[in-house]
Amino acid sequence: MPDWKLPFKLYIDACGEGLGAALHQTQIINDKPVEGPICFISRQIKPKEARYGAIPMECLCLVWAIEKLHYYLDGTVFDTYAEMAIAIQEYRGNMTMVHKFGNIHKNADDLSGWALADTPEHPAWVAQEEHHIEGIFVKDIGT
Repeated sequence: MPDWKLPFKLYIDACGEGLGAALHQTQIINDKPVEGPICFISRQIKPKEARYGAIPMECLCLVWAIEKLHYYLDGTVFDTYAEMAIAIQEYRGNMTMVHKFGNIHKNADDLSGWALADTPEHPAWVAQEEHHIEGIFVKDIGT
């Protein structure tokens, strides 16, 4: 269970197969800080998204993850870990972007690379009410 007084860690990854995100939190268990998962989400990319480059795909993943996890993240403090060195303007909470290589956050990396097949039982995306972000301004793109 999340502790709403503590910050979250959002790990995101995008690839040609799909988008993946893992929401974690470090809590004190037996007097020791332990990072553990709160939830995992992933989806296949849509046909139009397959043409995106690496940085737009990572930005897409960030927007998608924040929209899907807004019940956890809206108004909270959280760090976002991404493979691309992207700097994002303020979000409604207090978000910090952290550049991490894929092998450091395998949780989201594995989620994006193992997207489920698009079947009637497990559709790649479902039309539903969304919590849309009006826009994210990319301030700086590092290499």
